[in-house]
Amino acid sequence: MRDDRLLNYLHLHFIVFIWGFTAVLGALISIESVPLVWWRMVLAVIMIVIYMKVKKIPFQFTGVHKLPRKRLLSICLAGMVIALHWITFFGAIKASNVSVTLAMMSTGAFFTALLEPLFTPKKLVWYELIFGMLIIGALYYIFQVETEYVTGMVLGLTSAFLSATFSIMNVTFAKEHPPSMISFYELLSGVVLLSLFFTLPQFDFVGPQQLTSDDWLWMGILASVCTAYAFIASVKVMKYLSAYTVMLTTNLEPVYGILLAFFILGDAEQMTPQFYIGAIVILVVIVLNGFIKTRLQRK
Repeated sequence: MRDDRLLNYLHLHFIVFIWGFTAVLGALISIESVPLVWWRMVLAVIMIVIYMKVKKIPFQFTGVHKLPRKRLLSICLAGMVIALHWITFFGAIKASNVSVTLAMMSTGAFFTALLEPLFTPKKLVWYELIFGMLIIGALYYIFQVETEYVTGMVLGLTSAFLSATFSIMNVTFAKEHPPSMISFYELLSGVVLLSLFFTLPQFDFVGPQQLTSDDWLWMGILASVCTAYAFIASVKVMKYLSAYTVMLTTNLEPVYGILLAFFILGDAEQMTPQFYIGAIVILVVIVLNGFIKTRLQRK
């Protein structure tokens, strides 16, 4: 049992490492964020369809998984939210760099703490307000010293907010229905939404012939390893590990991503010492928040 737990713990670190690599792939792929996300979601849908066919998982909500039309619409809405999250995420990378984007994305736990009391019975607690003020202070400090990346920071914060919104919406779905079914409908609805974007003059569709061989390589890794595989694997791993372990490990995503970006992308990722001070403050606050929350829940 202990060996199984260790293997699942190492597997979780690998998954978080993959999530950190997602940002680097966004910088390596040459196309803009909207067509990038469209291709990511289309390829991921195809891979999940193949997976569901092999596993003989039904595509319709029947039997114990049957749900009303209102719930299906909610699932589709969640898929549109995650599509917008990915657009702003990759848009932030294009407007700034991986380090800035991941530092802003680390505020997702803070946004979750603020949003949960609005949509769930959970109440906002006093220490979360204090941590929120510390994060706002650290963000203000970063904004002051990294003025050339303001657009990327705003997009990164928007992406973190959308990610928190999606997590709150998705938690109920994941508990009641197979993850692959939820993922299929969410990704499919995201594809539909982004397809509508291309009817607008400011968004150009990128056909397969316009993608370079490198783009296809990175896009394939992004859709298969970083999307389809990581999602299904993370759900399985979380069945064997505590929420506290998962929370602490997931918070390492910005660390893994920033380190990977530094070694792979080089000078483009070098930031000022003041940036790293602000980013470390945010990460420490987020980890401390999760630590206190988990200890209180155990009590």
